[in-house]
Amino acid sequence: MSADLAATVEFRPLQGSDLDEILPIENAIYPFPWTHANFVDSFASGYSFWGCRFIGELVGYFVLMMVVDEAQLLNIGVAEKRQGMGFGTGLLRQAMRVAKEAGANSMLLEVRPSNARALALYRHFGFRQIGLRRGYYPSDEGREDALVMRCAWTGGAFS
Repeated sequence: MSADLAATVEFRPLQGSDLDEILPIENAIYPFPWTHANFVDSFASGYSFWGCRFIGELVGYFVLMMVVDEAQLLNIGVAEKRQGMGFGTGLLRQAMRVAKEAGANSMLLEVRPSNARALALYRHFGFRQIGLRRGYYPSDEGREDALVMRCAWTGGAFS
């Protein structure tokens, strides 16, 4: 993300009232999106829900669940027309910052092996595969595996 772009980007916690902006992004970018109920349940469970706004427009979001000293990235998305502009990098960096401030020493996530862009981003940030969940995701051909990835930081450092 360029310095000019970063100057117009704001990260802030989201609320249930933001669902009208979140759902169109989710539905446009995922073949099997979270449902309205999934998001409502996440808010009700107290998960950390953050959005990225660019000139006031919601361009992305993430959902983070804390479990003791580890965070799990449950969902992250960037509006299709804003992909490739650095917003995903900014969101992941913000998720890691939020996790660290909440006391996490590491972050877990699941990702489709077919999602090359996400895999490249996660690897750039130091995520490494630690497991495989067979048939985890629905797909047009039935089910797709999930790679379980983890990034640990020491001394507060991460990319």
